[in-house]
Amino acid sequence: MTVQDVDLVSFVRDWEQWHSAKEEVLSGPHGFLAITSLRWLSAEPARFEDAPGAWSSTPDGVVVELEEGEELTVEGVTVRGRHDFGVIAERASVNAGWDDAVIEVAKRGGHDIVRPRHPDSALRRAFSHTPAYAPEPHWVRTGRFLSFGEPRPVTVGAAVEGLEHVYDSPGQVEFDLDGTPYRLTAFNGRTPGSLMVLFTDGTSGVTTYAANRSLQIGSPDAEGRVTVDFNRAGNLPCAYTDLATCPLPPAENRLPVAVEAGERIPLERGGQP
Repeated sequence: MTVQDVDLVSFVRDWEQWHSAKEEVLSGPHGFLAITSLRWLSAEPARFEDAPGAWSSTPDGVVVELEEGEELTVEGVTVRGRHDFGVIAERASVNAGWDDAVIEVAKRGGHDIVRPRHPDSALRRAFSHTPAYAPEPHWVRTGRFLSFGEPRPVTVGAAVEGLEHVYDSPGQVEFDLDGTPYRLTAFNGRTPGSLMVLFTDGTSGVTTYAANRSLQIGSPDAEGRVTVDFNRAGNLPCAYTDLATCPLPPAENRLPVAVEAGERIPLERGGQP
């Protein structure tokens, strides 16, 4: 086996580990596939069949009124009767335990929501895997981060009609594909200094999910270089369920070329194995 073969074997193995870890989170007992409903709270208390209590959104935050015999576990503490979750920050969540389920209390697009997550949900039980393109080194590009200097607020649409998200963008990522340069507006990634881009391309709606895909990019080096690995272009939760509020890419992040790499249309949306 040549050095090149060893590198390719390592490259594929690393991708498989990434994909497996992503699938494990998605299909975990309280992952996105476990969500059974998406409830938009109002000032009027409302009860839901898949969660205990009567829930409402008040000026002081989310409130639940639990009846006798009902209880939740919040941050390790059993709560009964009335419980105030307080004002939840945009894109933040609080998880409350209920038997083997988790009741997610969150804010999305300025609205308070409740999303019960049950391990025995039909979507989770039926899940097998997410189809993906075979990893290819060709789709790993060296790019450059172009800072805006000061973050710029960028408003994008959402998987839920009428909802909008606002993200701060630190700059753009520039790279080339087959000699043609492209730029994508980036948002902050999962770890300090890292980046995330939302995009569509020529495969969107054909072999990959139509609305969006997401790509995590490591922190730029001292000269602004970044690695753009489209093999790790992943589906967001809205690719699997209508009970997600995922952001859509900004208009400038619609690539005119077919990026035949990364995750494909889920089987749950009619994708091919």
